[in-house]
Amino acid sequence: MNPPNQRALSGVAFATLIMIALMMGANHVAARVAFEDGVTVATAVVFRSAATALVVLGIVRYYRLPVGMTAAQRTGLLKVGLLVGFQSLCLYSAVARMPVALALLAFNSYPLWTALWARVLYGDRPEAALLRAMPVILFGLALALDVLGAASGLGVAGQWGRIGAGLAFAMSAAAAFGCALVLTQHETAGLDGRVRTAGTMTMVAVMALAGVVWQGGFQLPVSGAGWWGLLGLTLLYGTAFTVMFTVLPRLGVVGNSAIMNVEPIFSLVLAWFVLGQSIAAVQVVGGLVVVGAVIWLGLRRA
Repeated sequence: MNPPNQRALSGVAFATLIMIALMMGANHVAARVAFEDGVTVATAVVFRSAATALVVLGIVRYYRLPVGMTAAQRTGLLKVGLLVGFQSLCLYSAVARMPVALALLAFNSYPLWTALWARVLYGDRPEAALLRAMPVILFGLALALDVLGAASGLGVAGQWGRIGAGLAFAMSAAAAFGCALVLTQHETAGLDGRVRTAGTMTMVAVMALAGVVWQGGFQLPVSGAGWWGLLGLTLLYGTAFTVMFTVLPRLGVVGNSAIMNVEPIFSLVLAWFVLGQSIAAVQVVGGLVVVGAVIWLGLRRA
């Protein structure tokens, strides 16, 4: 939620937000390259989250940020960490199973889940703007996902057979992320964002490591392309998060600006260029509808 006194973005801040969105989109494309070369989702999440946690922990130590928490904040952070860990595993699982851009578009439904969880857990009424945007987002998703199988020519059964599992993972990731956002607002208030991120990423890495152990160990790339993918997803994700929590506050950007929701558009272009993935024109239109609606929600004045 943007506060009413949110100020206009400077050119540098806008360019930084676009760069972060580009890096996050590229991170998911790199992840798909790694998955296609034998890397498991749990292995990728361990590398990505552990590296990010170490960087952010270094930032916390460098700035000597207070890390003390109340019992309520510790409990809230634990809940958020578990949800983000689940979200990370689900989103990468979606990326491994369906076109990258479509997985990210489905994940971009998280504002709807945020409103639902806020209503269920805390009795908050959804804003009128969200109620107006909800059918637009759902319509755009239906077009982008080609739910009737018209664009693909596969029909309903064939299309859902192709995207069903990936879509289930993407929507699960959106639901978990929406809940994490609500709990962050209500149960970790007062914690510095960098401290919260360091704790969250550490828990995500531990969860993913448990998954790696359960699967019998790390599954690493079998060729150079996979190693580049694994290195790319780690560096891109870690850099994006580091910039997000160190540079953006100095530029006067409040929270995670909605401008970064152009990530699926970047991933669409990158996935076409790197992976050869393409979608029909009507699906592109649906994607633009979803992205536009989510950006409008984020940029509106409270």
